[in-house]
Amino acid sequence: MAIRMKYKNLFKSLEKKYLLNKVVTKNSYPLLDDAFTFDDLQKGIDVILSGKLTMGEVTERFEYEFAKFLNCKYALMVNSGSSANLLAAFALTNPKKKNFLKRGDEFLIQALCWSTSLWPLFQAGLKPKFIDVNSKSFNIDTVELEKNISSRTKALMLVHVLGNCSNVEKIKRICKSNDIFLIEDSCESLGTKYNKKYVGTFGDFGTYSFYYSHQITAGEGGMIVCNNLSDFKIIHELRAHGWDRTRNHKKKVISNQKFNFINSGFNVRPLDISAAIGMNQFKRLNYMKDIRKFNKKKIIHKLISNKKWDNQFSFLEESKNVQPSWFGLPILINRRYKHKKNLFLKYLLKNNIESRPIISGNFVNQKSVKLFNLNPTNKTFKNSQEIEDLGFFIGLHTKKINDRDLDYLTEKLLSI
Repeated sequence: MAIRMKYKNLFKSLEKKYLLNKVVTKNSYPLLDDAFTFDDLQKGIDVILSGKLTMGEVTERFEYEFAKFLNCKYALMVNSGSSANLLAAFALTNPKKKNFLKRGDEFLIQALCWSTSLWPLFQAGLKPKFIDVNSKSFNIDTVELEKNISSRTKALMLVHVLGNCSNVEKIKRICKSNDIFLIEDSCESLGTKYNKKYVGTFGDFGTYSFYYSHQITAGEGGMIVCNNLSDFKIIHELRAHGWDRTRNHKKKVISNQKFNFINSGFNVRPLDISAAIGMNQFKRLNYMKDIRKFNKKKIIHKLISNKKWDNQFSFLEESKNVQPSWFGLPILINRRYKHKKNLFLKYLLKNNIESRPIISGNFVNQKSVKLFNLNPTNKTFKNSQEIEDLGFFIGLHTKKINDRDLDYLTEKLLSI
């Protein structure tokens, strides 16, 4: 009892120091405001006080709840969405997988992508081929996809951009008819549905991120899902050193605790602390999804109803048959202000309004692509380039935006 009281008093002092006395900065608009609730942090502290910080029962419970919610068979938590992509890539090239991919096999990826959507597949020995996105959805263009498939194409890394997606049912059919493995990078789109089915559950693997400002956050962390038991066993082995010392999906010990290494592997295990915080946020996913949607509509309406409105911007709207789970508010600057973009973004930052590129812009422009000569023909990607030249995004908070912040944000955006 004395120990419990000691921890209770400690927790109260931490609450007072870090939560109740938090300094509120006026006239600002961060990517995400107050990502963690008091209850989220308490779940993490409960794990700390238990003394069992490493991956264990809390992680297993989160994996079970995650798979159940998405209506898929298996979910495996890792330390980041990037690591989820890493496991998906190396599972496709693992000798235990039927028809596993060989070094030099080609994979398709949209030019508008993130670094660790691309690199894990390249690091696994596969050769990338970039394709353009649709100018309206910012997601992969299905016409370009079909045009770029050849006999060498063995996999597709499909990135669902900022909570929107393409016709993933059609993409799945294209992949199936061409014997192409499909990975869905849903790191920006947890909770998005296409025809009432969650993105990330259409392909061979789906990946998600719980990084700060994403739909839910555990500070760090990610998840990989699949529906094939053989695939699950592979990623399970890859997650922790390639050994068989861990538990299987039925929570039964699958070895006698000897150091038996049955596959290649990494160490991308999460902590139970992250799992506890992430699982608590996961309970509020649909609620926060609705709030983000509300804030998006309210910001856009405030802008276009302002007397200063003169089509300075255009906005990404949801694709057909999509119920988006918005990650941020993507904005394209009118072409007549293209030359002002960099100066404008510096102005926003100076006024405490955070912004980010739309993913990484046209990724073929990155120095790392040139370093490894991944676009040897210097192919151009018109739509991805225009999104890089004109685009940026601001955050969508998980609390309803107040009038003060809305007025301030509108004033500064229209100052372009």
